[in-house]
Amino acid sequence: MSVSIVFHLLAALAYAVLGIALWRPIAQASDVRPTGTIGRSCLLGAIALHGVGLAAAVIVPSGLHLSWALALSTAMWLGMIVFWIENFLLRLDSLLLLLLPAAVVVSLLATLFPHGYLVPHASNDWLRVHLLIAMTAYGLITVAALHAMLMTVLDRHLHRPIESAGEQGAIGRAMTAMPPLLTLEQLLFRLIWIGFGVLTLTVLTGSAVSLRLGGRALPMDHKTVFTLLSWATFGVLLAGRHIQGWRGRVALRWTLAGFAFLLLSYTGSRFVLEVILQRGTLG
Repeated sequence: MSVSIVFHLLAALAYAVLGIALWRPIAQASDVRPTGTIGRSCLLGAIALHGVGLAAAVIVPSGLHLSWALALSTAMWLGMIVFWIENFLLRLDSLLLLLLPAAVVVSLLATLFPHGYLVPHASNDWLRVHLLIAMTAYGLITVAALHAMLMTVLDRHLHRPIESAGEQGAIGRAMTAMPPLLTLEQLLFRLIWIGFGVLTLTVLTGSAVSLRLGGRALPMDHKTVFTLLSWATFGVLLAGRHIQGWRGRVALRWTLAGFAFLLLSYTGSRFVLEVILQRGTLG
């Protein structure tokens, strides 16, 4: 068993233990307990285990090793770092009710699907910088997408008939414990603004790397096309927010659409694109 798989399993176990500790009061019809110093330290330890697992998987003697599962794992890891820092500014402990189960699933996926591919020209410093920026953008936008999904569920929950505390199930109590929608929306657009800025740097550095290595600034492969579609989607969303005051369900739909394009950009080369080509050949 490789070092990467061991540490990803340890990270999944740590996230699961923290998740159980957080969900138990909800299951017992109690409130979410604020994450204290010990809880934040344990979460930081789980994030550290996750990071070691990623470093062991991605940085190999022959270069850089990537896969769709490692891309998701990296995005989740960066997202947990963003949350850990953000939680010092806003009390967002209840968001861990969603983030911890997602982190468990993503960590396990990285252990179940360890095979990937070596990145060509991995010794190129420009390419390494580009990959670092690109994965940071992916992580930020993944967290924004999780926020959008949570806000969609919370919005539907708030439009349901009001239930007494004794009638609420565990999911209902978890939704009640979430921060107000306005707070979540402020955080969502903060993440989108930062993610859009980093995604812009991704496009610029990607163009520079492509020009150096291939002689073309914007090769029209699937990764470039989907990245540009994601960048344009978030650009339109932010413009609509500034000019038209977009918010609520409109903003959530645009956020999820932009994330879907970015997801196809990072995972489509070895997974989605092959399926599409096979279907086209069979059809």
